[in-house]
Amino acid sequence: MPQLTTLCLTLMLFLVGCTTVPHTGRRAVHLMSNDKLAASAAAGFSQLKQETAISTDPTYNAMLQRVGERIAEVAGPDMPGETNWEFVVFDDPNQMNAFAMPGGKVAVYTGLFKAATTEDELATVVGHEVAHVVAGHSNERASQQILAGVGAATLAIGTGVSDMDDTDRALLLAAYGAGAQVGVLLPFSRTHELEADELGLYYVAKAGYNPMAAVDFWERMSAMGGSAPPEWLSTHPADDTRINRIKIKLAEVMPIYRETIAAQQEQ
Repeated sequence: MPQLTTLCLTLMLFLVGCTTVPHTGRRAVHLMSNDKLAASAAAGFSQLKQETAISTDPTYNAMLQRVGERIAEVAGPDMPGETNWEFVVFDDPNQMNAFAMPGGKVAVYTGLFKAATTEDELATVVGHEVAHVVAGHSNERASQQILAGVGAATLAIGTGVSDMDDTDRALLLAAYGAGAQVGVLLPFSRTHELEADELGLYYVAKAGYNPMAAVDFWERMSAMGGSAPPEWLSTHPADDTRINRIKIKLAEVMPIYRETIAAQQEQ
């Protein structure tokens, strides 16, 4: 009887939480409240800003603000829950990393600008990370843990962070993709990463950035990684797989990019 009860509860949660990812059409299970996730993320991001050096480099900050605002404009209508966009450059030249949190908190480390040398390439990064948020990958990952019976710590995400201990806060940040900064890593799945590439390219094109820059960026990231891939790359799909899929996706998103550029020129 306990097994039957558990099975029925799991099935009910699955059906209630089933949703569709924008533009890709993939079905996913989101059991957490998006607004609570955003509130918890805002608190976690605020704490991270207090504990991490923020870059004062005017070039890096201006680049991220310009790219972020344009990506946010086109992705905004697809965002789950409330959105309060914030784009921050963290100062760590050895950290080739970036992440985005529910509610629109986006961070890029200065080390990543070694590979993202143009705004088109930076748009690849921002588009990918924002796509994780739009698709609700953190929500889905937490929901999968709940359905798998590993929900004790994850459930704290939906209750806020005011009463969390350090371990729970670390798990919260890890669930948003910032785990490497707090010593805990709950990586996105291969499916999530490839979907973020696909959806991110759509936002890049829609924002008027050249999606072809994604190939240059990922090839440069691969070359710079050598035998030990950069941290941001280490939980992502194999380089060849990712680049080949991006090249295939270009046939779909390049017309969108050209339409966006044409519309901008008419204004």
